[in-house]
Amino acid sequence: MAPIVSIAHLKDYVGQEVTVRGWLYDRTDKGRLQFLKVRDGSGIAQAVAFQKELPAEVFEAARTVTQESSLIVTGVVRADNRAPGFPGGYEIGIHDLKIVQLAQEYPISPKEHGVEFLMDNRHLWVRSSRQWAILRIRGALINAIRTWLDDHDYLLVDTPIITPAAGESTTELFEIDYFDDKAYLAQTGQLYNEANMASFGKVYCFGPTFRAEKSKTRRHLAEFWMVEPEMAWFSLEDLMDMEQDFISHIVQRILDKHRAELQLLERDTTYLERVLPPFPRISYDEAVERLNKLADAEPDPEKQRELRIEWGGDFGSPHETALTQQFDRPVFVYHYPTAVKAFYMQPVEGRPEVCRSVDLLAPEGYGEITGGSERIYDLELLEQRVRHIGINPDNYRWYLDLRRYGAVPHAGFGLGVERTLAWVCGLPHIRETTPYARTLNRNYP
Repeated sequence: MAPIVSIAHLKDYVGQEVTVRGWLYDRTDKGRLQFLKVRDGSGIAQAVAFQKELPAEVFEAARTVTQESSLIVTGVVRADNRAPGFPGGYEIGIHDLKIVQLAQEYPISPKEHGVEFLMDNRHLWVRSSRQWAILRIRGALINAIRTWLDDHDYLLVDTPIITPAAGESTTELFEIDYFDDKAYLAQTGQLYNEANMASFGKVYCFGPTFRAEKSKTRRHLAEFWMVEPEMAWFSLEDLMDMEQDFISHIVQRILDKHRAELQLLERDTTYLERVLPPFPRISYDEAVERLNKLADAEPDPEKQRELRIEWGGDFGSPHETALTQQFDRPVFVYHYPTAVKAFYMQPVEGRPEVCRSVDLLAPEGYGEITGGSERIYDLELLEQRVRHIGINPDNYRWYLDLRRYGAVPHAGFGLGVERTLAWVCGLPHIRETTPYARTLNRNYP
């Protein structure tokens, strides 16, 4: 009996008869020759049915099998550099073919389809080679995140998805009825992470977060996955040192292990190759100065208006894109105005209008991929900030307790998986970075 193997391992079975179980991705009819592209989740391989070598019923099955039918193919593996697929260079000469389920007419064909149609059929679109490559890289990216953190003595500690209060902005919360009480879907696990940090020193949480921001941009999702490390005794400078090592590891791991998928996506990896420490670091003050100089030199009045910014304003996409174009790798921007950042960020000594915060901006217009800061650890100052955001301080009693019992300087950040994946894969829109995107106008399928 032929061994059952995955397409990814065909190279180990050249000259041997094997069985592959999967689905028909595509078929080319050449009369007495039928070329079947078969996918099994690990890759796509060409299987060739030659009429004179097969029983009539087997060849007829190869000739009539429909797109996305499930099937079992048995045949001899051949090395052929012309053979298409992933990985390419190997094909199967069919000896036997069994159709498990003959698919109905498949709604997604090789012709062009609109984005809304594809998103409505996302449960089927994920089978396409492009989406398959993106989601394989997503899995590898998550693995790289966990591996680096685990190997550097960070402990995964889960944080709740349902919370009684805002982590950052109350306007971005999804409110839910929690047994006749008001609660919210978590927009961050950070506050709980600070409690866990006091137990374990270096921790991270990793899971879905929810933002009710009514944004339609190519960078935003209502539900996304975020990893949030938190570290005792870390300064802002320690945080930036850690982040650049962490991000570099993730990108270089993808380049090392999944270059073929990036090639399938036609990703130019030039910028990714440069993602190595050290990353440049500029202050918010310097960033504003750079942007206004660019605006002064810009002959187009509309672009001038896009680039110009007054001190105290938050950066938009044109600002972040223009800044990153001045560097050959991700760039840190630190010491943002306190007014545009979260309530828990430590102010700069002598400049309370500025906080010890930092964003990491990715090249090629992908914008902020991490946001972090030193955290306020003075009880009185944090109490003032809690009152300032206008939510009942009783909801933060446990968080304030952390400043009563052994508070220490500490820092942390959040990295959004989907936005990072969009950058690594070179995708034009974030909706392709998650199996089932949740956006302002979409919660189906």
